[in-house]
Amino acid sequence: MAKVVKNVVCTFCGSLCDDLEIHIENDNITAVKKGCALSRTKYLNAREEVVPLVEGKEASFSAALEAAVEILAHARHLLVYGLSSTCSEAQAAAVALAETLGASIDSTSSVCHGPGTLAKQLVGIPTCTLGEVKNRADVLVFWGCNPVEAHPRHFARYSVLAKGLKVGGRRERKVVVADVRKTATARGADLFLQLEPNGDFEVLTALRALINGKDIVGEGAGGLTRAQLEECSRLLKEASYGVFFFGMGLTMSRGTHYNVSQALALVRDLNKYTRYSVIPMRGHGNVAGSENVLAWQTGYPFAVNFSRGYPRYNPGEFTAVDLLRRGDVDAALVVAADPAATFPGRAAAVLGEIPTVVIDPHYSATAKLARVYLPSAAAGIGAAGTVYRMDMVPLPVKKLLNLPYPSDKEILDMLREGVKKCSGSREAGSTTRKMAGTGK
Repeated sequence: MAKVVKNVVCTFCGSLCDDLEIHIENDNITAVKKGCALSRTKYLNAREEVVPLVEGKEASFSAALEAAVEILAHARHLLVYGLSSTCSEAQAAAVALAETLGASIDSTSSVCHGPGTLAKQLVGIPTCTLGEVKNRADVLVFWGCNPVEAHPRHFARYSVLAKGLKVGGRRERKVVVADVRKTATARGADLFLQLEPNGDFEVLTALRALINGKDIVGEGAGGLTRAQLEECSRLLKEASYGVFFFGMGLTMSRGTHYNVSQALALVRDLNKYTRYSVIPMRGHGNVAGSENVLAWQTGYPFAVNFSRGYPRYNPGEFTAVDLLRRGDVDAALVVAADPAATFPGRAAAVLGEIPTVVIDPHYSATAKLARVYLPSAAAGIGAAGTVYRMDMVPLPVKKLLNLPYPSDKEILDMLREGVKKCSGSREAGSTTRKMAGTGK
């Protein structure tokens, strides 16, 4: 039986384009309309052939689940990590499991936009929706990001090429790109600022000085000439409504959250003369949601520890890379992420040295290292739920196919129930032994 599902939300990247048209026949996706190359690949390969694994050997799902429960229940210092490519309902279930086990929980934010979140806590952030960008923004700044390749439909749907109510399209917009190399995004810019590596803070500081009518020392900063800096400051101040997008080129270069703090301060300065907003160019489909869920469940956006029975927050101590690198965890649960492919070598290697459980629709590099691999139904394909766009707008995602495995949320709920039963039986046994020793 063939059917067409319209207005599907693509969960690949933080743009969360919500206008896809998915053609389904015999419970298989046969065509994807309006999607980019990345989304077409994701949906057309939705039925990946994967099986549960225990110690690298095929197992039944119930056996793999039981093995995972044993690992989690006996861990003294568990790390729960990932959460960026699943629904917010699953993220909330992961928080509940971490609290039950007194674990540390961290999202992929800590290795991408976490410094930006720290900066927001320090400086504050004037932000807006992508709808406002489309309808009102006549100056767009892309700093340390490359949406043409990483968010392929961003220009057409939300920013540079989009025709809005107040701005008619590309001819009525100015585009500034700042990066260390001439990317595909930079090739279409009105002004390209090719920075020296790690020169972001210096350039942002110089721009703040010029925008506020101050002079700068020397003939330039951060690889840019004085003329380039003056041209950029003039263009930024002439905006009727500007939006500053930033990516990992800013958050993960030397200076990290100080870079973002300076960028946010630059926007604050610009708001003395005109109107500006900031939107982090989030990568994974629901990484913004992971910070939202953790914040409303624990009070903190990432790097949270429950070992004392209440949530504690300390980036650098409870962030996943730091915990693994120091050897502070004895087991890990990875949900909807692939840290073995992205973490520094030592941190990634530890995942293969300790008992690791992976919940993921795909057999990833991390799954190859894991003691237990539990396949799941992909969010927005085999599971419905809620996801957050990069501008923090929540969107509902649909279940399109009947896939053979449960959703991430269902698996996390099963693990939590299993752990509670396992812990209860251990406590009961301990009580029995104590009573036997007293003769009562």
